[in-house]
Formats: sequence, C-alpha cells, structure tokens
Amino acid sequence: MVNIKFPGFLFITHHLPFTTKEMHIETLKVFCDLVEMQSFSFAAERNFVTQSAVSQQIRTLEDKFKRRLLERVRGRREVRLTPAGEVFYRECRNVLASYAQLNESMSGLVGKISGTVKVATVYSVGLHELPPKVREFMTKFPSAKIDLEYSRTTRVVRDVLNGTVELGVVAFPEQKRGLTIVPMASDRLVLICPPEHEFAERTKIKVTELQGRDFVLFERDVPTRKATDKILKSYGVDVRKVAEFDNIETIKRSVEVGFGLAIVPHPSVMDEERNNQLAVAELAEKDWIRPVGVVYRTDRTLSVAAKKFVKLLESNLLKF
Repeated sequence: MVNIKFPGFLFITHHLPFTTKEMHIETLKVFCDLVEMQSFSFAAERNFVTQSAVSQQIRTLEDKFKRRLLERVRGRREVRLTPAGEVFYRECRNVLASYAQLNESMSGLVGKISGTVKVATVYSVGLHELPPKVREFMTKFPSAKIDLEYSRTTRVVRDVLNGTVELGVVAFPEQKRGLTIVPMASDRLVLICPPEHEFAERTKIKVTELQGRDFVLFERDVPTRKATDKILKSYGVDVRKVAEFDNIETIKRSVEVGFGLAIVPHPSVMDEERNNQLAVAELAEKDWIRPVGVVYRTDRTLSVAAKKFVKLLESNLLKF
C-alpha cells in the first residue's frame, strides 16, 4: 500500500503505478505538478512516488483519452503541453480546486479551517516579515498549513497567475490584468553602513549626501532597485555601483565587510541593528517607502484558509 500526500488530505492507493484506465484524483495532481515543476523527479518527490510511477500515470492518462498530452523538448529536460494537454491541464486545475473546496466545505461543517495555503514571496519579506504572521495564523488555525516558497518577484507573480500558488507576497506590487492586490503594511527604506563608517552615528541622512558614494545594490530587475534608482535620479544623485545581488542577505553581508552602503527595507536589518553588526540611518525624504502587498488571481475563489491568512496580513496597516 502506498500513501500519497496531497495538500490538506491523504489518499491511499493499493498499488502504483496504475494498471487500469481508471482515473484517480492523485493522478491529476501528479500531472499538474509535472507540468508546473517541469521535472519528473520533482513531481515524483512532491507526491512521494518514483519517477517511473509518474511516467506510468502519464501513460495511463494518455491511453484513457487516446491523446498525447505531453511531449519532451529535444535536448532539454523540460516537457511541453500538446494542444490536448493544454485543455486537460486547464480542466485538471478546475477539478483539483473543486476537490479542495469540497474537502474544505466538509471540514467547515464542524467549524474547522484546514487545508494548505501555498504562498510564494520574495526573500526580504518572507524571511523577515512573514514568520510572525505565519506563527500567528498557525496558532489560530492549527489544522491549516502555510506552504511558503521564496523566489524573485517576477517568478512569484508568474506562479500566482498560472495557478501554481494561491497567494503571492511582493514589494511594489504592480497592477496586472487578472491580478488582485491587497495592500499590507508598507516598509521604510533605510540606509545601512558598517558600524565604523562616518554615517554610523547619524540618525538621518539627506539623499544629496549620497552623491558619489560606493553602493551595494539589488539587481536591476528587482523592484526595490528600480524604486531606488528612480528616487536617486529625481534628486539628481549618482552613486558608484560596486556590486549587485538579488539576495537581501548577501547585500547585508557585503555592507558589513565594507563593500559600500546600501538602501534596504528596515525590517530586514533590525537584528543586525540590534546586534551592532550594521548601523542604520533614516533617509530624510518622504519618498523612501516600500509598499508591500498580497496578490492573487482575480478569477480564483480563495480557500477559506487563504482568506483568513490574507485578512491577517492586511490588518494593522502602517501609515506614514
């Protein structure tokens, strides 16, 4: 007997791979995971089966509908949906969403909020701002689970739109067709430097004082970098780029060892400020605010657990 874990519930089958043309709900889950993860090994790992079992389940589906659903891309590891596969994938997502809703509705009969909320977020928010909220959520709803993934903003938005995750949490959320944005508390962007730097004893710095200074920056496609560049340009300030990184932790370590200054969201450096690893100074201008928001597909009915989590995240908005 093989146990297959599916977010929020457990299916039990008597044998794998399937030897009949009967469809099981977990087969649809495996198919969708394979399409979204683009990897037989990852799909197998997520569903606690072997790669050969994944292959067998795909063949079972193709035999049942007498249609080719997937094709391998020559010379690459990815798989591609055929036209029939596109239709099948879309309807599979609907079936899985309906099944999850059924499970949730039955749990709701006894007043229990359960299921897994899949959330993708950027590192700076996920590592430093979400953990207390996740702990609060789990305390209030112990039968529910938050499945948190870290990624870049573009990937987070893409995963929300294609249905891989239910919620995304990003900085500087942009309005897009088919996307709903729920504002969270905004962050103050601050200047950080090593404790021995000349700015270390200052509590407030004017943007014009940054002219010509060495800076460690986020990479150009990171929304916080785009906002920083825009603000600096609006004040006619040019800084000297010494390094670019996509990870907030790497930026902090680089500043700590003296590479240069950096502008980062304040919540991400509170621990280092407390431990005197980094000096933190407020930027004097009112422009240095980083909006944060939850995003989800407008056409998607959120699970009860997801609605509760969004409500928790949007509470107590910080006003500047």
